[in-house]
Amino acid sequence: MKLSLGPLQYYWPRSTVLDFYQAVAEMPLDIVYLGETVCSRRHELRQSDWIDIARMLRDAGKQPVMSTMVLLESTSDVADMHKIVRETEFMIEAGDMGAVHNLAGQRSFVAGPQLNLFNADSLAWMASLGAQRWVAPLEMRQADLAALLAAQPAGLETEVFAYGRLPLAFSARCFTARHYNLPKDDCGFSCIQHPDGQTLSTREGEAFLVLNGIQTQSARVHNLIQDIPALRATGVDILRLSPQSQHMAQIVAAFDAARQAAAPDRQALEALRALMPGAACNGYWHGQPGLNLVPAQP
Repeated sequence: MKLSLGPLQYYWPRSTVLDFYQAVAEMPLDIVYLGETVCSRRHELRQSDWIDIARMLRDAGKQPVMSTMVLLESTSDVADMHKIVRETEFMIEAGDMGAVHNLAGQRSFVAGPQLNLFNADSLAWMASLGAQRWVAPLEMRQADLAALLAAQPAGLETEVFAYGRLPLAFSARCFTARHYNLPKDDCGFSCIQHPDGQTLSTREGEAFLVLNGIQTQSARVHNLIQDIPALRATGVDILRLSPQSQHMAQIVAAFDAARQAAAPDRQALEALRALMPGAACNGYWHGQPGLNLVPAQP
């Protein structure tokens, strides 16, 4: 079973991003997804910078994948997507159907989690267009994934989002700008002040959601480290970890140890609690509300 690092969802200063990926080069990861997938106004790094990072990671033994944005809102966004998919040096993760359209029949690609492939017919169709790998929808439960993989096209890799705050929705509105009473087109790039997003709490003070520009995330951290045996038995090839601003090396090391362990460590989740920016959850995988945490089975 391989480990991947998903695309950076937050807006960090340029130096922070460069330092982060220098550290990633030393982590026991197999695949690293790169590029801006949330907001086209984030310009700390340009496409040429992402290419340079990809080459550095390739030299370190990783497989770099360039990810496209999930929500395209303007002609310039479409032009940026075209520029990324024309890049033939690295594999592409298609974030939306526009990217799929441009890649179909031209080269192999990764079908991203927001494409919502929920049944065997859609998965077979995506494979026929050239998908080499697909990322299961975030809310897919184990039983449904197992049934889907029973009819999976030959040679198609399956990746599951296994750690991080869940990207639940994308909107044309920027919620971070709205919080600061700023228009979206003059937002002052205020999301750079929140390296792990901005927590939205209920009136009772319970963390509910996280605002990340136009993206809404879960406040709780989806964590499947105790479910790795079930993931392996289901036929999952790759576990995706989502970047966070602190303790990423320790998180990756914990998942690396768990995927190699002869027997599951029932204390693995507990050991990670102090390293996570929020409480843990794994409800979707178990067919429950996503914010639930189903304990490891004895």
